Amino acid sequence: MKSRFRLGLNWKAWQIQFERFWETNLQIHLPLNGSGTVPQRLYRDLRSALVEGRLAPGQRLPPSRALAAELGIARQAVVDAYERLVAEGFLEARRGAGTFVCRLPPVVTGEQAEPGVGPGCHWRPLPVWGDREAPRRYNFSGGVTDRRLLPLADWRRAVMRALREEARDRTLQGECQGDIGLREGIAHYLGYSRGLPCSADDVMVTQGAMQGMDLLSRVRIAPGTVVAVEEPGYPPARWVFESYGAHVVGVPVDEQGLCVDQVPEAASMIYVTPSHQFPLGMPMTLERRLRLLDFVRGRDVLIVEDDYDGEFRFDGRSLEALKSLDRHQQVAYLGSFSKVLHADLRLGYMIMPKGLKPALRQAKSLTDGRAPNLMQKALANLIQEGAFVRHLRRMQRLYQGRRERLLVALARRPDLWNCLPQVAGIHLALAFRESVDKLEARLLGAGINAEDLGDFYASSEGTKGLLIGFGMIDDEDIEVGVRALARALS
Repeated sequence: MKSRFRLGLNWKAWQIQFERFWETNLQIHLPLNGSGTVPQRLYRDLRSALVEGRLAPGQRLPPSRALAAELGIARQAVVDAYERLVAEGFLEARRGAGTFVCRLPPVVTGEQAEPGVGPGCHWRPLPVWGDREAPRRYNFSGGVTDRRLLPLADWRRAVMRALREEARDRTLQGECQGDIGLREGIAHYLGYSRGLPCSADDVMVTQGAMQGMDLLSRVRIAPGTVVAVEEPGYPPARWVFESYGAHVVGVPVDEQGLCVDQVPEAASMIYVTPSHQFPLGMPMTLERRLRLLDFVRGRDVLIVEDDYDGEFRFDGRSLEALKSLDRHQQVAYLGSFSKVLHADLRLGYMIMPKGLKPALRQAKSLTDGRAPNLMQKALANLIQEGAFVRHLRRMQRLYQGRRERLLVALARRPDLWNCLPQVAGIHLALAFRESVDKLEARLLGAGINAEDLGDFYASSEGTKGLLIGFGMIDDEDIEVGVRALARALS
């Protein structure tokens, strides 16, 4: 035993020192497990013992030589660990006396501890949208598209070209407003497809329409700001505005769209889906559009136009965007590629009102700075090569065929539901003839994914029915899926 420690001390002094060391070692376990060097592992073990309160304030640690001998490691490893903990304030080295534990904040243990409790939050908890359950047998979910329909060969070429362009790019980082090639492609596309004259300077690339709503909220909403939304409407939009402290007011819709005469006079922002009202489906008539623009003229009011699936028009030519009628820069136009391509790309765009451009650029730089540059360049290539337009036309034909098949199948059961008029988009709304109890359980039992129309009303009152999407369901499943739905509701 004496030959092992060789401390250069007389027997009595060594015995006292060893007893002190052993008393300390009884209270801490130093396994020296894990990755890293020996000093790093020893440091982690000692620090854990200090943080968890297994070493008491004022307690003396064993000398470095004695601890090294007991653990079978080099003394320098102990010295390095001690010095690091002294530098961090966990230990105190007293000349001629040894190394001692500093007085640390008390550790809460046992029944006093509340796991998961951290800093408080002034933000009222809001629901999370989009955490969808696994697809069932008949997937009538609204607002979703099938990634199997992506033009994979064209997309692969566009991505490979974008990779080559990225390899040659010597700029430090992408533009906050978005890749110039993509912005030019979006401006050109909106000009011929939505009748919306704009330039690349007007376009901001976003990570979907939701980010556009968030940016507009940042620059327009202060606590107490009145924001008018459609009732029923898109719940996440309402929640975004509420998260910034807005007082959100629901405005009814009828067969012509938003009831403009019921918009609050104090409204500072108005959120609408004029091309295809969500979720009921009717487009806003030209008369209502003009009345809405007349309502905001001369006031400090912003209209947020969410054109979430206006590309798909089945009866007549596509309606021009509300923004195309805006002569006073009071409409912000939001669009997305989630329906035309897929939501996983996380790419959308906003046509900014002239007066908000500087503020929106700054807000974008303070959030994510920019959308993924590689995906932007790839999408720009897809548009420039004409593959995007070819894909869009193919999807329009596919969705028109699904829509017609779905309408025929639904028309066979007029005793159960009434199909609300719909001329665009990839979903339609059913109003039940009679109230249906335990709707979710009935859908689950029938293996059907679909949304209860009541979920889109802020109040419990409203049309009782279903939102039926046809973006994901296969053609051969439509008729049999409708029959399964009829059996579930009967």
